[in-house]
Amino acid sequence: MPLKINVHAVRPFDATADIAVIGAYTLPKTKPGEVPAPLKAIDAALGGGLAKLVAKEEFTAKRDQVLAIATLGRLPVDKIFVVGLGDRRALSHADVRAFAGKAARCANNEKARALALGLPDGLEKKLRYVAEGLELGAYRFTKYLTGERRPKVDLDSVAITCEAKVRAPEAKKAIDLGQKIASAVNLSRDLSNEPSNALPPAALAARAQDMAKASGITIQVFDHKEILKRGMKLIDAVGRGSANEPRFVHMSYVPKKAKKKLVFVGKGITFDSGGLSIKPAAGMGEMKHDMSGAGNMVGLMAAVAALKPNVEVHGIIAAAENMPDGNAYRPGDVWGSLDGKTVEIINTDAEGRLVLADALAYARTLQPDMIVDNATLTGACVVALGNSCSGWYASNEQTANTFAAAVKEAGETMWRMPLLEDLREQIKSEVADVKQTGDRFGGSITAALFLREFIGDTKNWVHADIAGPVTAERPSGWTQAKGATGHGVLTFLALIERAGA
Repeated sequence: MPLKINVHAVRPFDATADIAVIGAYTLPKTKPGEVPAPLKAIDAALGGGLAKLVAKEEFTAKRDQVLAIATLGRLPVDKIFVVGLGDRRALSHADVRAFAGKAARCANNEKARALALGLPDGLEKKLRYVAEGLELGAYRFTKYLTGERRPKVDLDSVAITCEAKVRAPEAKKAIDLGQKIASAVNLSRDLSNEPSNALPPAALAARAQDMAKASGITIQVFDHKEILKRGMKLIDAVGRGSANEPRFVHMSYVPKKAKKKLVFVGKGITFDSGGLSIKPAAGMGEMKHDMSGAGNMVGLMAAVAALKPNVEVHGIIAAAENMPDGNAYRPGDVWGSLDGKTVEIINTDAEGRLVLADALAYARTLQPDMIVDNATLTGACVVALGNSCSGWYASNEQTANTFAAAVKEAGETMWRMPLLEDLREQIKSEVADVKQTGDRFGGSITAALFLREFIGDTKNWVHADIAGPVTAERPSGWTQAKGATGHGVLTFLALIERAGA
């Protein structure tokens, strides 16, 4: 259930809530024993003494600094947390989202049902991003927890207080949109967090259908028979070793007189054992997240339905389960593709690029202005950039600049990688048109070069290798402590918004 978020004309520490979280820009310097002006109201409400705590904690409200204040029953709230926002001039939408996310996470950690969120001057104009952060930060995947393991208290309501006056209709509209967008990202997180036994390809497609029905999105789902009929031979190859048949999903949002047409493609390997090139046991359980790119497509289309941009948007999912079996595809096989190219299989654990190849060949028939694919594609990208940053590739500089602007606006951590033409030698095959994978060096780059083989004459293409940051091990920004993050959805949505501007 979404949070109950309302705007109130009271001081945050006077609100009916369990805790108050108050944002503060960098504090002005003061003389010893003096309380900085932004904290004087709190100091007066508590009867003084705050200057000593501020000095002891060396609190200056620089970004991510937190000052915890116990009210000892003197105020309606039990605790006050002052969160540093740093320089007001440098505060981005992503920073606002992260601040609100931290506030919601703090409320859950304090077992608070009601939160009072104090916004400093200026943030009343960014209520959409505040609402996004609150919903994202409050997220916890507790579906399978029972008894004592299930949290007894969840954040339920938020009273936002602003220093400046806000118009109720505009505030409600911004908050509603922010909550819907965040709920869409949380849907992506839910899908990624689901165990693989609960989300085989058919179930993933069914969840996409549920979203489409609720959101007014047009959807087509191809079963295995239709996949074969259409010549999607690489998707068929990857799914052959599993008792769970593959699915192909095409979701569409088509407004009248759209300015641009964008197509997004997601890898949907609902479980990746590695196939006959089986993975080591350690970490294999995390392969339930190998469909995160597809989960992002479901969440993105839900967000598009809420935003209603003047842009035609298509979300495509190629879903399969990669398992070892007597019918599984093998290293050394040569398979055809929807594109018509033949592919030599080198390693069955490099399956994601195969399903994406057929999906990209399908996507280009829609004749879009841009294709963006996203996938938990390579461990090589994680080795290169770490767990908190994804790598992306672009077909040309203009496309790169467009995508980079969306990355900056969304505030997600992504780094452009090079399409090094010299490495294309690694994917040349002696028995087929192209080899599925190269050697161990430059693995993320050769994977991108392989995918490029299937975009045809599409001029504007971006490939995002999101293998690292789609899951988190510790809190950061608006993400929770552990589990799926929905990384990528906000960047793709920013790209759509900019295309419709």
